[in-house]
Amino acid sequence: MDIQWYPGHMEKAKKSIKNYLKLADGIIEIVDARAPVSTRIKNIEKLASGKNIIIVLNKADLADLKITQMWLEYFNSGSIMAIAINALKKSELNKLYGLLSKPKNKSRIAPLRCVVVGAPNVGKSTFINQIKGRKTAKTGDFPGITKNIAWIKASDDLELLDTPGILQPKYEDRFIAAKLAILGTINPDILDFEELAKTLIEYLLKNYPTNIEKRYGVNLDFNSSKVLESIGKARGFLTNGGSVDIERTAKTVIKEFQEGKLGRISLERPDEMPDKKD
Repeated sequence: MDIQWYPGHMEKAKKSIKNYLKLADGIIEIVDARAPVSTRIKNIEKLASGKNIIIVLNKADLADLKITQMWLEYFNSGSIMAIAINALKKSELNKLYGLLSKPKNKSRIAPLRCVVVGAPNVGKSTFINQIKGRKTAKTGDFPGITKNIAWIKASDDLELLDTPGILQPKYEDRFIAAKLAILGTINPDILDFEELAKTLIEYLLKNYPTNIEKRYGVNLDFNSSKVLESIGKARGFLTNGGSVDIERTAKTVIKEFQEGKLGRISLERPDEMPDKKD
């Protein structure tokens, strides 16, 4: 799978972010807790030019709790600070909000400024909306919905810069591309849903067999193709000719994963990553 999806506003936003960082005190990088490395911005440390980075593992309520804890230890063991939250719950932002809203320099008059970055659909706008306490940043399930760049006053002490989601121009690693697509980071209209669903099912059969068995009641001895077909039959997803509607079934499996209906699942773990954290 060789995916290329890089709308023009992403390149423009990346250049703008670099300029705005000159005026910022730090970076808040939002990632999907289910795949915190794959959803990071490539070379963000280089782009940050020495600015402090806080990684927010969002949608932590959908990720494997034990693996999320491993990720926190992985990131916090280096120079980067990481925290896991569910941005839909404002109460979980209190610790982070307190950290950001109090500049270390008590004599400082200007508010603390942080640039919020992340891949599409990782929850940047939801994060900002919860900190502000009201909806101002437009949110949606379609990747890359936030296209304009503007400073947002979160409080008297804190200003945030919401930015469009940024992706690499090209993904040559098949599994990384698949993970991003399964998570909804990449526009699904350009993808092969059957291939994605099979990739997800293969991963679940290997790492979370109980989850897929409990949700769909499938035979765990089946391969991904057989599992997908059996799910379609069980759901009654049939064509006019009586065969299983594989595309509809595949879209359903992916959607139910995204919504957390298959349970708390992580698509990558730190002990599978190289030592380098960037």
